[in-house]
Amino acid sequence: MLQEDVLALLKEQEAPRSGEEMSRLLGVSRAAVWKAVAALREEGYRISSAPNRGYRLERSPDRVSPGELQGALAGRVLGRELLCLDTVDSTNSEAKRRAMEGAPEGLVVIAREQTGGRGRRGNVFLSPPGGLYLSVLLRPQAELRELMWLTAWAGVAVCNGIQRCCGVRPGIKWTNDLIVEGRKVCGILTELGMEGESAEPQYVVVGVGVNVRQTEADFGPQVAPVAISLGQILGSAPRLADLAACILTALDDLRAAFPLQKERYLAQYRSDCVTLGREVRLVGPQGERSAVAEAIDEDFQLVVRLPGGGHETVHAGEVSVRGMLGYV
Repeated sequence: MLQEDVLALLKEQEAPRSGEEMSRLLGVSRAAVWKAVAALREEGYRISSAPNRGYRLERSPDRVSPGELQGALAGRVLGRELLCLDTVDSTNSEAKRRAMEGAPEGLVVIAREQTGGRGRRGNVFLSPPGGLYLSVLLRPQAELRELMWLTAWAGVAVCNGIQRCCGVRPGIKWTNDLIVEGRKVCGILTELGMEGESAEPQYVVVGVGVNVRQTEADFGPQVAPVAISLGQILGSAPRLADLAACILTALDDLRAAFPLQKERYLAQYRSDCVTLGREVRLVGPQGERSAVAEAIDEDFQLVVRLPGGGHETVHAGEVSVRGMLGYV
């Protein structure tokens, strides 16, 4: 869309940009540029203009669009194709549909609201307006064992992105929840697509849902004790586009590093993991068992000490951290 291209050019520099220059760069008429600027103003962008000087972006609304992100993602693989939606059932589902249609690595799907957001094991992930919901499509050349590391790697990457944008680094509750002040600020869901006949991995979709602008009233009485938003933590919420750019940049760094820089991500995951040293409840087909989380092994799995003194590596099922989070 032309107005997104014009927005990207205006965001590239603080100095005014002439309509003539933009029309030349975009291969359109100056009248088309003027109409695009007018459309951006209607969406809440404050754009000043002066004869013989051009247009200057003075202020932007809190919205996510290709034009908002193009500059920050220039030269990156993630963001080569950007899909920004108002509402979708699930950004992961949309990314998977497009992956099966042949979408290239680097596709990013972002939505203001999800009507069918989900977490691990099919759990519902509430996704009202006020959060940042995005999914990225990866097509890594890696062994299946290595692909199982990606959820943990994504946890580190999203922590990096949030810290870069907000100055606050969440902890990671094994395996895929990001925690601040004992409450959940972000969930991550990684889904693997396999080729039917060969059972070879075809793609990976990494989904991220961050609580950004929600208040205690938005969460409601049942969720508020266990969830928190960046706005609550910081006192004011970051711009969604700024947060999206930081998280996507960090995820693109992950893509470039995977799987060769395993030791760096493993060391950071161990440092970020708030589960270690705590009593946990293992919930699985055998019922519930208590244990103490002791270590993260080389495959990012949780090693626990059982009441009898033996050790077990947790490969599947849910691990709940007792006494730290209200929802366990």
